[in-house]
Amino acid sequence: MHPTANTAARVAAPIALAVVLLGAWEWFVRSGGVAEVFLPAPSALAERFWLECAEGPLLKHAGVTLIEALCGTGIAIAVALPLGYLVARVAWIRLTLTPYITASQAVPAVAVAPLLALWIGYGLTPVAILCAIVAFFPMLVTTTLGVRAVPTEVLEAARLDGANWAQTLVWVEGPLMLPSVLTGIRAGIALSVTGAVVGEFTMGGKGLGQLLTLFRDANDTEGLFATLVMLVALAIALFTAVYLLERLAGQRGRNAASRRMRASTMLVAAT
Repeated sequence: MHPTANTAARVAAPIALAVVLLGAWEWFVRSGGVAEVFLPAPSALAERFWLECAEGPLLKHAGVTLIEALCGTGIAIAVALPLGYLVARVAWIRLTLTPYITASQAVPAVAVAPLLALWIGYGLTPVAILCAIVAFFPMLVTTTLGVRAVPTEVLEAARLDGANWAQTLVWVEGPLMLPSVLTGIRAGIALSVTGAVVGEFTMGGKGLGQLLTLFRDANDTEGLFATLVMLVALAIALFTAVYLLERLAGQRGRNAASRRMRASTMLVAAT
């Protein structure tokens, strides 16, 4: 299939499915299949979503959740990336920490949140830390895999060229493992939005989690759906932004690998 046609199919297929599902949803509600108090029609939800964005607090609360998610993602990146590199390169660190890192995933975020509130208090900091905990594991795993995937012959060529550890990391390993790292960040940043909402549920806050609580207490189904739509839109926007960076990094990584492989081949031939 031609690349342009393939891209068009990737865009058209999910749009067509969405149109079919929304049309069936609209028909089901309008035909009396379910009361709108339990499941509003898509047209009513679109109207309410626009009203909440234009005149309500939805955008303000979304901004708070976005800040919490970004702060948490930043903390996760600062911890997961160096640790993932060390786990991949240093055997005793890998053997020592892997069981504890794996075991940490058995503890749900909703169980950690009350402890953070007890230890730290309320506000942005504990919610951001909870987001970091949620986003940490996929970043660590993909960083470790990305480091291990760097070809040994490329590293040897860099050392033969006289590159030290820092130069090898910045100019060789960094570009080659960046696509994998960004894959983990892409997954983590989407999960951090969920972590922010969980944190607001349990530790308070002024983000979308608080808005969901208010609409729930008021039995406002349309408000709940409008907030959920904003959550989905926020996660998709962050996911897509990192995906575009990942595509760009992937191209640069392939170019870097090609250059290093050519250099390695020439060096071997000269020898």
